[in-house]
Amino acid sequence: MTPQKPSRRSPKSRPTTRKPKTAGRKPKTARKPAKQLIILTGISGAGKASALKAFEDLGYHCVDNLPLELLPQFAVIVGKSTEVERAAIVMDVREGGTLDRLPEILKSIKKLLETRVVYLDAQDAVLVRRFSETRRPHPLGQSETVWRSIVEERQLLDPIRNVADTLIDTSNFNVHELRADILDRFGHEKQTKRLLVSCLSFGFKNGVPLDADMVFDVRFLPNPHFVPEFRRRPASIRRSLPTSADSRRRRSSSIASPGSCSTSFPITSKKARAT
Repeated sequence: MTPQKPSRRSPKSRPTTRKPKTAGRKPKTARKPAKQLIILTGISGAGKASALKAFEDLGYHCVDNLPLELLPQFAVIVGKSTEVERAAIVMDVREGGTLDRLPEILKSIKKLLETRVVYLDAQDAVLVRRFSETRRPHPLGQSETVWRSIVEERQLLDPIRNVADTLIDTSNFNVHELRADILDRFGHEKQTKRLLVSCLSFGFKNGVPLDADMVFDVRFLPNPHFVPEFRRRPASIRRSLPTSADSRRRRSSSIASPGSCSTSFPITSKKARAT
């Protein structure tokens, strides 16, 4: 019998393992958000001042009533700035006769950075009522009635309305609803769904805190300091009270009233308030 020769595998059948090439690769860095410029305009009394405050809460660098001649320079500054990522400017009929040049200036600005025109409008009857409530004169002057000034203002702002990217009708909005609408349109999820809840223990002899929205009076509960077995324990482990019927009844009543927080907190978060 002749000994059999061991079989040889071809080089193609040999398993090969390749090591991943990690050397020389640069770690991926998070992309910086693109520069953005918001031009807020619209009819007087539609809520531009309240909308500008909402943009400021979102982190925008806000400027009110910037002269039109400085708008191109401001756009260049925002584009080169390392600190200002987003900016919002209010421009309206207070600019005067030079406001007609705004559509032409927008074409040159949009070549530098992302620019959006937000136009706020409202019904005439709502605008007249708001001017009557605030008792402020119309920007076009006091020589005519508010309604006549609104009609004239619409004619002056009609070219800007035609080039607007976003139209917002604030006729049925109050201040808080307008702010919530701005946050939904231009805010991020982390900014719009954030609720700050501060819990503070206080003594009534010092008065109720001025910024308190919800106050729970728990003075009817037994004080652990006057219970001998709890007096020397630290407050962090005083979790149990005397197991009498009266104490259990008091404990259940104290849990029932703060339980309303599970209902009030979602409503408070929707209205973008701090508690």
